[in-house]
Amino acid sequence: MAQVEKLQDMIQRGLGRAAIAIGEWCDAYRPTGAEDPLAPERRYIRLQASFSSPIKSSEKVNSYGEAIWLGIFDSAYTRTGDYIVRKESRPGTLDGGVWFIAGQQPLRPVLCVRANRVVSITRPFAVSAPGLNNYGGVDRRNVTTLLTKWPVSVLSARGAGLDRTNLPADSGDGSWHVLLPEVPRVVLRSGDLMSDDLGRLGVVGSAELSELGWRLQVKQAAT
Repeated sequence: MAQVEKLQDMIQRGLGRAAIAIGEWCDAYRPTGAEDPLAPERRYIRLQASFSSPIKSSEKVNSYGEAIWLGIFDSAYTRTGDYIVRKESRPGTLDGGVWFIAGQQPLRPVLCVRANRVVSITRPFAVSAPGLNNYGGVDRRNVTTLLTKWPVSVLSARGAGLDRTNLPADSGDGSWHVLLPEVPRVVLRSGDLMSDDLGRLGVVGSAELSELGWRLQVKQAAT
């Protein structure tokens, strides 16, 4: 065990030196609840960091539909679920970004997910007496808030979005893959509602929790 810890320390130091050479100054945030993990009071350290494609080729870069990145920074200061924010070098350059740490296993690369949307997730109250209520659908005013203002990865799901009628004029509703870190004491499930910073609303079709966090399948709902 001591040998593994020594090797891990050497790896972390090496990544830290590499980040000094090729990285940019970033802010690290640590969520403390279910609301706004990037609030100013969640910031706990400033460190140099860089992010690269997980593909084993120096010529390969992340392309469309890829959310996973390798984090290059001293991971002795971070842990799974933390967020790392790189601000724009200058206003309008669009070279900033937000990542969350999905996996930080010993002797393994640090896996990060780039967030491209900010979402809130709620849970509708169950209908107490089916068939006897004034309204049997989802009432967005009658929900429990689970997560508020969470940066996540939202990517379009392939092969989804066609209407069952399959008519030429049908565009269908969108369907998304959503990745976010595990949040203590929050359990997501089918039927939860997700809204994003673009004003879109979706319904969670499936929710899978692994050691890398939550993976949701979300179907866009009519607004």
